Amino acid sequence: MVQIFNSLTGRKEALEPIEPGVVRMYVCGDTVYDFCHIGHARSKVAFDIVRRYLEYRGLRVVFVRNITDIDDKIIKRAAENGEPVETLTARFIQAMHEDYDRLGILRPDHEPRATQHIPGIIAMIGALIDKGLAYVAENGDVMYSVSKFPGYGRLSGKRLSDLRAGARVDVDEAKRDPLDFVLWKRAKPGEPHWPSPWGEGRPGWHIECSAMSYDILGPRFDIHGGGLDLKFPHHENEIAQSCGAGHEFARIWMHNGFVNVDDEKMSKSLGNFFRIRDVIGEPGASGPQVVRDPEVLRFFLASSHYRGPINYSLEQIEQADAALLRLYTALRDTPAAEPTTGAAPASDAAAQFAAAMDDDFNTPEALAVLQGLATELNRAKAAGDGARSARLAGELRHLGGVLGLLQQPPEQFLRKQRRQPQAAASHRESAAQDAAPAPSLSEAEIEALVAERAAARKAKNFQESDRIRDVLARAGIQLEDKPDGTTYWRRT
Repeated sequence: MVQIFNSLTGRKEALEPIEPGVVRMYVCGDTVYDFCHIGHARSKVAFDIVRRYLEYRGLRVVFVRNITDIDDKIIKRAAENGEPVETLTARFIQAMHEDYDRLGILRPDHEPRATQHIPGIIAMIGALIDKGLAYVAENGDVMYSVSKFPGYGRLSGKRLSDLRAGARVDVDEAKRDPLDFVLWKRAKPGEPHWPSPWGEGRPGWHIECSAMSYDILGPRFDIHGGGLDLKFPHHENEIAQSCGAGHEFARIWMHNGFVNVDDEKMSKSLGNFFRIRDVIGEPGASGPQVVRDPEVLRFFLASSHYRGPINYSLEQIEQADAALLRLYTALRDTPAAEPTTGAAPASDAAAQFAAAMDDDFNTPEALAVLQGLATELNRAKAAGDGARSARLAGELRHLGGVLGLLQQPPEQFLRKQRRQPQAAASHRESAAQDAAPAPSLSEAEIEALVAERAAARKAKNFQESDRIRDVLARAGIQLEDKPDGTTYWRRT
């Protein structure tokens, strides 16, 4: 049985779906005013793995991930750019999909946008006013009255007295209590707005998720997920809104940990803030990138438990690259397999994998199982045991697929260029590493040199054969000669 750490109760709990066999899951998505960064990637990969594993265990997952497409930051950025809000958000939604698709993150079953759920938002705000939990402030905003909701602070462990002692209220705010938060913002000149019983305006950020989750999943669902930075105040406010409106809301709350960069908190002010595209490169372009393949970043993000912090550094990325390289190298020269779903055939490895993932999605332990399978596979190949090799390779691909890994042909992954010198420089590589960059060869140039070397070997011109091997080695190309005379190559 799958055990999940519930942030609301502070303990692991068995996942017992409200509807047998079906898990309804809501994960907070992005505010689309800029490109996604590796903090976004960390959260999306974590919950993508949760979804994939629950489906592997035979459950049907209804997966909802929202888009915030109206917000103060969006309005400000659009004004700075001199473009309509809709144009800005459409561009960054497309970019978000490109980045997440390249990381192997499955599209959600439902991807609601705040602007598409204005009627539901207005209805929920009206219910909160009727229940005495919200009020229209003097400035025309509709505010939630935090002191009227007895359970406020349960998720975050914060007390109202402590919060109130550290709160500050701007002079122009019309809150009755410094902790009250906005549900509906009165329109300012030039801002997008919608009609409501309280005048022209737009929704506050927190109410959007409460209304969208209710509109799609109903008043009660199984899992609500998001980053640890959303725990307070966003998720705390969601609970106050949804439960205040009379809904049972989410049973289990999951939060993924922060991303640090070189052991410092990721921050634009520190200059250690990396977009996903800074790491995996621009889509469809051959420019600088840090990783040989986006799958390396996904592997790196899965290599730490989702609840803990993860440290992004070149050293960690290189370790992830080397570990994924070992898995793909083990799969080389094994029969290709069609992608499969459902549980793997019974085996010790499958049981160990399930035990790790059943324990609050322990991906580091699950990856260790994959490494063990790769070791067994290499031994079977060395012994010439074709049947065992095929079985182990199939199991390795199958279990890897549960984590969104190992679905490429091995040769395709192994032949990809590792990070380029320009990208290394942008990630603070040492001058010594950048001083003598290796020559870069295209796949066609490599194949031509390999053919020339094969011809030289056939003519017993071993001096020329060795010269070509050295050229390829300086370019980071490793050759492997087989008994039948053919040559396999990969980038190192």
